[in-house]
Amino acid sequence: MRAAVLHEIGQDKLEVLDDVEAVGFGPGKVKLRVRATGLCHSDVSAMSGVLPQPAPFIPGHEGAGEVIDIGDGVTGLSAGDRVLVCWLPACGTCPACRRGQTQLCLAGFMNAGTPNFKRPGGDVFGFAGTGTFTEEVVVDAGCAVPIPDDVPFEIAALIGCGVTTGLGAAINTAQVEAGSSVAVIGCGGVGISTIQGARVQGAAQIVAVDPVASRREAALRFGAAEAVAPGGLAVAHARITAGEGFDYVFEVVGKSVTARTAYENTRRGGTLCIVGAGAMDDKFQVNMFELFFDEKRILPSMYGGGDVLRSYERAIALWRAGRIDLESMITHRVQLAEINDALDQMRTGEALRTCIEL
Repeated sequence: MRAAVLHEIGQDKLEVLDDVEAVGFGPGKVKLRVRATGLCHSDVSAMSGVLPQPAPFIPGHEGAGEVIDIGDGVTGLSAGDRVLVCWLPACGTCPACRRGQTQLCLAGFMNAGTPNFKRPGGDVFGFAGTGTFTEEVVVDAGCAVPIPDDVPFEIAALIGCGVTTGLGAAINTAQVEAGSSVAVIGCGGVGISTIQGARVQGAAQIVAVDPVASRREAALRFGAAEAVAPGGLAVAHARITAGEGFDYVFEVVGKSVTARTAYENTRRGGTLCIVGAGAMDDKFQVNMFELFFDEKRILPSMYGGGDVLRSYERAIALWRAGRIDLESMITHRVQLAEINDALDQMRTGEALRTCIEL
C-alpha cells in the first residue's frame, strides 16, 4: 500500500512509497482504511525532531476512515464502521484515568515505541502510535472512535486533533468567562479553533496575533474582533485593556519567546494557557517575584484538557448547530502524492488546514 515515509529525523521531505504494509493486527486491534487526514503542525515538529519520535516513521495523527477488520476481544466496532482516529486513547485503568484526567493517560504514548508498519528494509513507526499518511493503519481499538453518518471524513479528521485541542483549551482548560478579553498568539488550525472556543464561551474581545497576513484575515472570519501582527500586540494591549492586560492569553506556537510574550500580555490574576507543543530544551522562565506578585495562572492544555470522547461529541454538536465553522478551516485539499507541497504550504503559513484525501 502507499504511505508517506520520513526516513531520518531532520529531513524536510517525505517519500511516498508503495511497498509499506500495516502490521500488528491481532487481539484488541483494529485495521482502518484511512479516507482523510489533516496535516497538523505536530507532524512537522516530529519530522524536525522538536517532538520525540523514532524513525523511520509515517507522520499523521489527525485522521478518519472506515474499519476494515477487528481483532479478537474488540467490542463496539464492526467492519464498515466510520471512525475518527484518537491518537491519545484512554486506558481507563491508570491513575490519571481514575482521576478523570484521561487526557494525561500514557497508554497511547507507549504505542509510539512499537512499529505498526514494515517495508522490505525493516520496521516503520507510526507517529504517536498511529501514522495516518497512509492508506491503511492498525491501531488499538481505543484509537478508533465511531462517528455519526452525517459527519464527513475530513471534518472528523480535524476533530481528531486540532479542533479538539483548540476548543478544549478555551472551554475545558481556561474556562473562558463570558464578557472577557482574550488574545490568541498563533492562528493556524489550532489557534483558529481556540478563537472559536473563546467565541462559543462568550468572550467580548478576541485579538488574534500572527505574522502571516492570510491567517490574520482568517482569524477575523472565525470570530476575532481584530487581528494584528506580533508587532501590533502592544498597541492592542494598551487600547483594549487600558494597559492592564488580557483576561486570557493563549500561546499556540510552542516556543518560549511567544510564551513569554503571552505572559507579559496577561493581566495580573489572569490566565495564560499554553497550547503549543514545544521542544524539551526550550525553557520558559519567570522570576520568583513576578510569579508570586502577579498571581497569573499558567495552565498547560494537553489535547484540549479534558475527556476527549466528550470533547469530540461537543465539537460535533457545536458544528451541527452552526456554532463553529469547520468546513472553512480546510483551505487546501491534496492527494497523498502532493504531501510535500502541503508541507511547504504549512511552513509558509499559506495553508490554515490541509486535508489529504486518500
